[in-house]
Amino acid sequence: MKGKRRWLKQIAQLGFLSLMGASMSAFGFLGFGDSVTWKEEVLLHDGQKIIATRSQSYGGAREIGQLPSIKEQDITFTVPGSSQTLTWKNEYGKEVGGANFILRALHVLKGAPYIVAIPNSCRAYDKWGRPNPPYVIFRHDGKDWQRIPFSELPIEFKETNLSWVTKAKDEQLTTQSLVTAELVKKLNSRLETPANKTILREPLKRGADGGVVNCEEMIPAEDGGGVGITLFAMKPTYEACLKACAIWKISQQNCPCNRLFGKK
Repeated sequence: MKGKRRWLKQIAQLGFLSLMGASMSAFGFLGFGDSVTWKEEVLLHDGQKIIATRSQSYGGAREIGQLPSIKEQDITFTVPGSSQTLTWKNEYGKEVGGANFILRALHVLKGAPYIVAIPNSCRAYDKWGRPNPPYVIFRHDGKDWQRIPFSELPIEFKETNLSWVTKAKDEQLTTQSLVTAELVKKLNSRLETPANKTILREPLKRGADGGVVNCEEMIPAEDGGGVGITLFAMKPTYEACLKACAIWKISQQNCPCNRLFGKK
């Protein structure tokens, strides 16, 4: 009997270890902790080229069966004409389930570096104020990166000059000793959304090419979820809209009925 119990205990231990191994393999396949680093040549608006070091990790929120999305990202470079080395970080946002942005351009004018980024998802688009054109702009003030209005982005900046690297396609860039500016331009020309190809100056209309502009505005609820604004806009009266806010537990501050029905 003791021998049988010992045998059963060993089988259970082996089963547990096998399960742990399978779980670890599964997590590895899903990309948790995966990261890549590469050097990229950046063509500035005035024809200068600088070398930037880029890195990103994967593991953001995604649907079952999909490859991991970008979790975090950074870019490090030396400002032309100086010895100042700067790093801009695209950090993980818990409320958006991944990186906040897709990095699209790095430009420099009169020693001031600018970053042009697009929100990475509909949640990120809501978080960053639903800009249209859909860019979030950062400028380094000599001490830190500060978000600035899109209107303050110098008109000289016209091109998206950074590659968009996804988990599915990172090997075509990260296996090279240097990603050239010519390759970046070629890859960017294949992107479908106009805002990813060049820096647009006019607002986008919702439609097939609108990108994140097509995201429906989500009204935050007290339980941490969100409700599409269309539900409130379709209500026939202001009073019915307010009732919907109450039903869906939308706070008075977040309830969109005043602006939808022209109330002050």
